[in-house]
Amino acid sequence: MTVRTHADSLKWVEHGTGLLVTQVALLDEESIARPSMLPGWTRKHLVAHVAANADALGNLVHWARTGERTPMYSSADQRGADIESGARLSVTELVAWLNVSVHKLGVAVDALTGEQWRTEVVTAQGRNVPATEIPWLRAREVCVHAVDLGTGTTFADLPDEFLAALITDIRGKRGIDEVPGGPLPEVAAYLAGRPHSLADVPDLGAWL
Repeated sequence: MTVRTHADSLKWVEHGTGLLVTQVALLDEESIARPSMLPGWTRKHLVAHVAANADALGNLVHWARTGERTPMYSSADQRGADIESGARLSVTELVAWLNVSVHKLGVAVDALTGEQWRTEVVTAQGRNVPATEIPWLRAREVCVHAVDLGTGTTFADLPDEFLAALITDIRGKRGIDEVPGGPLPEVAAYLAGRPHSLADVPDLGAWL
């Protein structure tokens, strides 16, 4: 079992954000409208999701900083509505939203104190977690979705330590006791329900 630290998660957020933002900046109106690697989603949907997720996690950071209960989303429908409306934006508008949301979340996270990091918040799935989990939630989003963008980044481009932590996380959530052998990036891709090279393994379906 891999034990990740708060510092690890912050480092992986930076790595994944760099990968994703760099790739998105290279997309034009035509290429960003093409399908992502997630069924039913264009790259526009994916970028809108990552931007909206930054805003939503920013709500949890606000909760941790002020003690004011601020859910990630105002309603169960807001997440989907934000993604759909974002997918209708121009590439310029969408990239601007992504960059602003990334910057705002980074500034808010950097401002949290040690005591504030220990504040308990509630995820969109209803889990009670300390605010120290927020960077891990974001690291998963930016790292995995940098691959889902379908512009050439693969799980092999993600840090081994992140992949090991991701495997541990997914195993717990899927209730998997044993994982198949194989290269770390391929095992992580398989458990996340993404394309992989492992043979003779059952389909797990998409995760995240």
